[in-house]
Amino acid sequence: MNDSFTTPALRLLDANFNRAREGLRVLEDYARFILDDVTLTERGKNTRHQLLAAIQPLFPQPAALYRDTTGDVGTALTNPSEQTRTAIQDVLQAAGNRVSEALRTLEEFSKLHHPEAAPPLEQLRYTTYTFTAQLLRRVIVAERFCPVRLYALLTAELCRYEWRDTAARLLAGGVQAIQLREKKLSDRELLERAGWLTELCHAHHALCIINDRVDIALAAGADGVHLGQDNLPLHSARRLAGPQLLIGWSSHSIAQAKAALADPPDYLAVGPMFASTTKPQTHLAGPETLQAVRALTSLPLVAIGGVDVHNAAQLSAANALAVCSALLQAADPIMAAQTLMQAMTE
Repeated sequence: MNDSFTTPALRLLDANFNRAREGLRVLEDYARFILDDVTLTERGKNTRHQLLAAIQPLFPQPAALYRDTTGDVGTALTNPSEQTRTAIQDVLQAAGNRVSEALRTLEEFSKLHHPEAAPPLEQLRYTTYTFTAQLLRRVIVAERFCPVRLYALLTAELCRYEWRDTAARLLAGGVQAIQLREKKLSDRELLERAGWLTELCHAHHALCIINDRVDIALAAGADGVHLGQDNLPLHSARRLAGPQLLIGWSSHSIAQAKAALADPPDYLAVGPMFASTTKPQTHLAGPETLQAVRALTSLPLVAIGGVDVHNAAQLSAANALAVCSALLQAADPIMAAQTLMQAMTE
């Protein structure tokens, strides 16, 4: 075995290095300019730099010296599908495929003379799979969750009226998502209630989210599950939930939010914003924590805890407001929902 690559082999490595770098740039630019997300942008940038470090041992001289575009027999070959993109998902998937395929070629050929370069290239391929999936997931979330502005938290014992009547009134008032929060029911009763609420929400083109229970959310056909610091870890919940369930996550501090963004949920609830009689807390995150988390990510943020018509205007950094007592205990839940929606626009 020779101790160095031939010039044709170096051309092959350079071409695939360029493919991988270009594809990563497409993914990174989507995170940077479309999502405006600093965490994902940094992830893309770091991956590009890791790629550069991984391929450097393969080239005795700068890679560009081995480039021969005019002599490349593949430049004239094309496929009509390469010229067609009908949605942003197509762009992201094509870029992700381009990167992973190029990395596979780099990995396999590096084993001939620089086997030490193969493991880092393999890990970069896995990193790209995850990065691409995270960006594709954000497209799904943008379509399903981002339209939500008012998010009701429904617990029967807190309702002024019968809980089914309350849910119907909230949806009539414009609530776009209802989270079912019932910690004292049997599994059977919780499932029956979740199934009924899911049907009602879907009839109003709203989302139904189940608190804590991935299994109940799946069995009821709900749209998502909301988890907290004491629930399943995000990666475990995602394995159970599959791609169909939205996953929300509660954070009470900047540190908790940063930890969640390492394995991001579909939306992040931040709170408590204000003192609440529904769920008293010794610690208040407050609007300033919401603002700080907003600077970290463009992930949908839900402000929670003590939110009502009087303080809604302070929470402009949130995509949605999660509201409990101000809706459930209102004399007129329809009017309460409409008034809160109006306060958010002001």
